[in-house]
Amino acid sequence: MPYETILFSIDRGIARLTLNRPDKLNSFNTQMHAEVRHALDELSHSGARVLVLTGAGRGFCAGQDLADRAVAPGGQAVDLGDSIERHYKPLILALHQLPLPVIAAVNGVAAGAGANIALACDLVLAARSASFVQAFSKLGLVPDCGGTWTLPRLVGNARALGLTLLGEKLTAERAAAWGMIWQCVEDGELAAAVDALAGQLSVAPTRGLAATKAAIRGGWQRSLAEQLDVERDAQRDLGRSADYAEGVAAFTEKRMPIFKGR
Repeated sequence: MPYETILFSIDRGIARLTLNRPDKLNSFNTQMHAEVRHALDELSHSGARVLVLTGAGRGFCAGQDLADRAVAPGGQAVDLGDSIERHYKPLILALHQLPLPVIAAVNGVAAGAGANIALACDLVLAARSASFVQAFSKLGLVPDCGGTWTLPRLVGNARALGLTLLGEKLTAERAAAWGMIWQCVEDGELAAAVDALAGQLSVAPTRGLAATKAAIRGGWQRSLAEQLDVERDAQRDLGRSADYAEGVAAFTEKRMPIFKGR
C-alpha cells in the first residue's frame, strides 16, 4: 500500500511509523486512519520487535482534523460517535494489544486525540518543548481515545479533572514529574534517546515483554487473585520459551544473552 499521510519502515527489528501531515500538525483524517491501520496490520508478519510512533515536523499530533468531519453530506452534523467507533477505538485497542513494546516520541504538541494516542503507547518520551493538551473542553466534547480511562490511572482524579475540564497545556517536564510519561529529554537529545531505547527493546525477549505489557494493562481490571493467576499462566508459558532458556544459559555462563523474541 503506498502511503501518503504516514511514513512507515522496518529495519533491524525496529518499526517506525511517522504521522506525516506536518502542515496540519499531523491531525488525523480518514486517509491517515486507513494508512495507520494498514501499517499496524503489517507488524504481525514483519518480524518487528518494537514500534516507534512519532510525528513529522514541529508537532506530534493535533488530534482530529476538524475540517475532515465538520459536516456530513447534505450539511448535516456528523456522528462523532461513529468516527470513534470506526477509527479511534480500533486504533487505541491495537496499540494496547500489539505483542511488542510501543514507544511514542512526542516531538511537539500532542493535543486532543493526539495526546491520548501518545498515552496509549507503552513508553512515552517527549522533548522538553513538547506539551500535552486535553483540548476537548474547548469544543464542548468529552475526552476520547481512552482519555477518561487512561488519565485518572496515570495522574489521579484531581489532576485528570483539572487537565480535562480546563484544557490547559501541560509541559513535558511536568508530565514526567506527574508520572504521565516515561521521560522528558532535551529537544536535541530526543532522537538519540528514542533510538537507544528502541535498540534496547529490539534485542530484548519480545514474548516476555508482550506478556508483561498485557498483564499490566489487563491488571487494572482484575482482582489480586485473578492477577496472580495471570502471572502464573504467563510464567508457565514463558518458562518453555527459547528466550528463557537463553536467558538462563547466559546468566550461568556469565555472558550477554542473545534473544530471538521466541
